[in-house]
Amino acid sequence: MVTTAPEAPVKVTQTKLLINGEWVDSQSGKTFDNINPATGDVIAQVAEGDAADIDLAVQAAKRAFDEGPWRTKISPRKRGQLLFKLADLVEQNAQELAALETLDNGKPISETTHADLPLVVQCLRYFAGLADKVQGDVIPVEGKPGSMFCYTLREPIGVCGQIIPWNFPMLMAAWKWAPALAMGNTIIMKPAEQTPLSVLRMGELAMEAGFPPGVINIVNGFGETAGDALVKHPGVEKIAFTGEYKTAQLIMANAAPTLKRTTFELGGKSPNIVFADADIDRAVQGAIAGSFFNQGEVCCAGSRLLVEQSVHDEFVEKFKQAAEKRRLGDPFDPKTEQGAQVSREQFDKIMKYIDIGKKEATCITGGERFGDKGFFVKPTIFTGVNNDMQIAREEIFGPVVVVVPFKDVADAGAIANDTIFGLAAAVWTRDISKAHRIANTVRAGTVWINCYNTFDAAAPFGGYKYSGHGRELGKDAINAYSEVKTVWVNLKG
Repeated sequence: MVTTAPEAPVKVTQTKLLINGEWVDSQSGKTFDNINPATGDVIAQVAEGDAADIDLAVQAAKRAFDEGPWRTKISPRKRGQLLFKLADLVEQNAQELAALETLDNGKPISETTHADLPLVVQCLRYFAGLADKVQGDVIPVEGKPGSMFCYTLREPIGVCGQIIPWNFPMLMAAWKWAPALAMGNTIIMKPAEQTPLSVLRMGELAMEAGFPPGVINIVNGFGETAGDALVKHPGVEKIAFTGEYKTAQLIMANAAPTLKRTTFELGGKSPNIVFADADIDRAVQGAIAGSFFNQGEVCCAGSRLLVEQSVHDEFVEKFKQAAEKRRLGDPFDPKTEQGAQVSREQFDKIMKYIDIGKKEATCITGGERFGDKGFFVKPTIFTGVNNDMQIAREEIFGPVVVVVPFKDVADAGAIANDTIFGLAAAVWTRDISKAHRIANTVRAGTVWINCYNTFDAAAPFGGYKYSGHGRELGKDAINAYSEVKTVWVNLKG
């Protein structure tokens, strides 16, 4: 098996900041190393923005919103046309973008090509089509007929700060950019410091598409500096964040003085529930996808695998065999099924949880580093787990899954809900009544029945409890980037 990546078949074209339509160095002149997680080697030096750069970006975004053509001359339909153009450019450059994402993130090229990029294009086109279909309402109000007319307008919020994670950089950019721009907002995005390259390339394509200066701004940097400045800046009206709930708590506290609107798509410890009457082989493959897709670095990963007692041993054996067949290695090999974890920091975190798990439960496969270079972790399965264990309660964000047995429908629902999270869940059964009972019982933003990791730009995505508030995608995302204005008209003069 290959453990290191060859020279990447892609050229890094942009490492600077995008502010007011121009690519610039940071005000401080600082840069930071961008690391290839498959090898540990430095890919490029990326401009490191901080509060000074955020301020310039906010000024540019505010001018574009208040004074520029974005609101005064560009109609909703034209905004949609620009998003359609960006989608076309992304599609035309899909091979390059997929390679750039794989280089920067460590995920397999097969996933970036066949999963990430199609969803990016779909998202941009969906919201492009929605841009000129945002409508208000006419409200029937009390009073003498014909004396009062009341209606609502849905208007953009203004300058929006967007902070995205490193697990799906391009897709998270599309999820944030598309509804915000369709609604007429201007944006400042801070990509994750681990994976800025594909987002910067998307910024180049956005400029090529013809977005006016200041509408899309990108400031690379670290959370403690660039991210913190973005959250605290009084010129920013909204923060949209995807990441860890502890970071969201800090953002809420720092956004409070300026009463910013916030939407959060956070983590999870999602229950993947397998009943004895399920198609076991399909459920095993669903569990593999739910647990190990994208190296397990997925917010909605089915990292708690709940299996009915009567089929527990059969399922676990088949699941173990399937996990051990997964091909790890060179992310640029089309046959690779699992690549590298995104960074040394994340690799160390996962291995720490694995060590904890070996003390709490039984590791039946994996539990080790793969290879001697890069940040690879073997698919890891723990059995003998109860829901009170640390590995069953905390988000690991890696290729680690815990198997928890349950007795019946009521027990499965109770275990599923015994968590601070509520992002997603899945149920595998041939009994449609049972499936809907679980779907109604589990407190989670998405429930999959006999499938996992199914997404569409039209379907809202987000979480309950510590998994966030607000929704990405669908019409809900447009609502999250808009204000509602009520207008009263006295028809009697």
